Amino acid sequence: MSYCTYIPVMKGPSQNLHANYHDNHYGFPIHDDNELFGRLILEINQAGLSWETILKKEEGFRRAYDQFNIEKIAAYTETDRERLLNDAGIIRNRLKVNAAIENAKTILQLQKEYGSFEKWLEHHHPKTKEEWVKLFKKTFRFTGGEIVNEFLMSIGYLKGAHDENCPVHQKIIETKPMWLTN
Repeated sequence: MSYCTYIPVMKGPSQNLHANYHDNHYGFPIHDDNELFGRLILEINQAGLSWETILKKEEGFRRAYDQFNIEKIAAYTETDRERLLNDAGIIRNRLKVNAAIENAKTILQLQKEYGSFEKWLEHHHPKTKEEWVKLFKKTFRFTGGEIVNEFLMSIGYLKGAHDENCPVHQKIIETKPMWLTN
């Protein structure tokens, strides 16, 4: 398979880890709210770190954050915060942990108003990157420009996840709802 330019220059385990994410996840639409939220948690936690660090810790994040169950995370107590801050399987940063919990509460409200987190995203599509960043910063915690850009590219709402000559790019286009291709 001909990959985007960054995959072939990687070596060994790094290449395999990134190739799996590239081929099977990056840029593909996500329709499950818990998984959408999980991707947002991962993107927030990547701030200041390499994506490889996050990919290596993804299972730790899933375990620590109850498989990204929005309702459970929104109900986390101070004991849960401390548990997360002491969990070596994730990024132990108080601002990022607090953002996950508060953002879960926000998504519960969005689900009440729009029916789902995905429908909230659909309601606001299409937007420019700048418009999305402004909306996310107003709505969620710990969501700057790069976090919002990567989150939206990773779920197919912004272009740029793959080079146009990458076979995965075409595969994604074939899986996207028509409204996402605008």
